Amino acid sequence: MSDRFDAVSVIKQANVYFDGQCVSHTVLLADGTRKSLGVIFPSSLTFSTGAPERMEILAGRCRVRQAGSGDWLEYGAGQAFDVPGDSSFDIQTLERIDYVCHFG
Repeated sequence: MSDRFDAVSVIKQANVYFDGQCVSHTVLLADGTRKSLGVIFPSSLTFSTGAPERMEILAGRCRVRQAGSGDWLEYGAGQAFDVPGDSSFDIQTLERIDYVCHFG
């Protein structure tokens, strides 16, 4: 996992979800790839996906339950999890997490 993105465009308008519990910015790479870079404050949230996503945890700890699963898995800094498209996942942030979401 890299600690930076080089030669990118950033959408200045923040993406604010769940009354400010999740805040991110969209990052566009030169090859057209779209990512979001943000934080999720301590909370329990459910996210829906359109396209497949890879959530890379940069800092903090969380528990995740994929749609259709009863199992919670814990993730921390340096770990990632994948979510299929047209699905959802529940996330419980045990402490604020910094993340990158890779789409597609």
